[in-house]
Amino acid sequence: MVTNVDVVERMITTIPDDDDHPYRSGPWRPQQAEFNADDLAVVEGTIPADLDGVYLRNTENPLHMPIHQYHPFDGDGMVHMVGFRDGTAFYRNRFVRTDGLAAEQEAGRSLWAGIAESPTVSDRRDGVGARGFLKDSSSTDVTIFRGEALTSYYQCGDLYRMDPLTGQARGRADFNGSFPAELGVSAHPKNDDRTGELLFFNYGKQSPYMHYGVVDANNDLAQYVPIELPGPRLPHDMAFTENYVIVNDFPLFWDAELLRAGHHVPKLHDLPSRFGILPRHGDPSQIRWFEADPTYVLHFTNAFEDGDEVVLDGFFQHDPDPSLADSAHLPKALRPFRFLALNRMQTRLHRWRFNLATGAVREESLTDTVSEFGMMNADYLTTDYRYAYAATGKPDWFLFDGLVRHDVQTGSEEHYSFGDGVFASETSVAPKVGSTAEEDAYLVTITTDMNQNASFAVVFDAARLADGPVCRVKLPERVSSGTHSAWAPGSELRRWRSTERAGDAVEAI
Repeated sequence: MVTNVDVVERMITTIPDDDDHPYRSGPWRPQQAEFNADDLAVVEGTIPADLDGVYLRNTENPLHMPIHQYHPFDGDGMVHMVGFRDGTAFYRNRFVRTDGLAAEQEAGRSLWAGIAESPTVSDRRDGVGARGFLKDSSSTDVTIFRGEALTSYYQCGDLYRMDPLTGQARGRADFNGSFPAELGVSAHPKNDDRTGELLFFNYGKQSPYMHYGVVDANNDLAQYVPIELPGPRLPHDMAFTENYVIVNDFPLFWDAELLRAGHHVPKLHDLPSRFGILPRHGDPSQIRWFEADPTYVLHFTNAFEDGDEVVLDGFFQHDPDPSLADSAHLPKALRPFRFLALNRMQTRLHRWRFNLATGAVREESLTDTVSEFGMMNADYLTTDYRYAYAATGKPDWFLFDGLVRHDVQTGSEEHYSFGDGVFASETSVAPKVGSTAEEDAYLVTITTDMNQNASFAVVFDAARLADGPVCRVKLPERVSSGTHSAWAPGSELRRWRSTERAGDAVEAI
């Protein structure tokens, strides 16, 4: 039983209780309430004393019915925070207080078209995003920068700041007055703990079609440079090494003819994949492009330098544009979302090697296992690491039914299945206090358990995934499925050790 639970606020919603949309019901049933919960009940095992910090996870929680068609990425952002300190746990969840959320709450309805709708149906014409006219729901990613949580939207928008312990809204990031407001920032900005920098990119429909930026440890926009592309593209992630940044130009992008008619429909083109490698702080004219097998990649796990080579690991899609004709077995309501299912996209961990001296490219699949949403020990970013921890998917659904540990050096794997009706979130790696080895860490996730109509924060020992959870703590409400997560070590949070209660207000660095 969870103790010390307070409902902070309940938001207005127009979604009916009997809603049957596949991504607004069941494991994707949205939440409207914000909670504070301390002294979470441990229902299995013991919370490790050397697990110290906060797990954050962003989810999509729509509050209003769509104008016509709903896509799960349209939902309003909600960040869930589970903090672990001295063998206890607390929970907070808060909506990301975007301008779009405030406007629609005041109107009591949806004002912007979603990504599955034509922009022409929007009531508001001031939306953001690479395609324009989208509400900035800030519901895709969450990362930690300068002691604050930053939430972001996958097709570019503002970065919204949040206290990672209390969920208190702190407004938009402004980079000391230099935020690139015209295009915003894409999801998956990268925090480099070694330098204190935030690396990011954005993209749009006007030349040069992409920019790359660096925010330094003082929150100043130290670099913002154009990346020339042949036309509008749909990049989703980037990677970096100690000295380089890697951007991409994949052959899955909007159909040009339909785009001229105002329709944003992705299409797989008969083109190679291209990877652009440029010095992290260099002139954009120094970028070098490498061609590789055609694919689309949603997420990269790591990159590092090996002599003359830049090594990049990510999830190669063997079928980036699943055919509707091959989806006849699916319920009609699921067919438009076939491109969200890992088994349909056939995503497998993959390695590319780009030789900066010769221009040669080598690539190989690292596994036969279909998985995605890979995470690693952030202490080993930009190094020749060993372990990536990823999610396996329920067939034909955007739901995670298990975890896999990929040993990228030996090819061995370790698996864990959550069982029927239990779905996990992206799993963050939390190094143990005082750890000295890559696998000396815990894995933290939130599960949505349809059998118990409940959610749990679940902790694994990273070195013994197949042994099952070290502990499970119960959350006050069943959490909707969602996208990305982050881990904030307690050592990076000011006054984390000196507060009387772990959930009390704590200032960011």
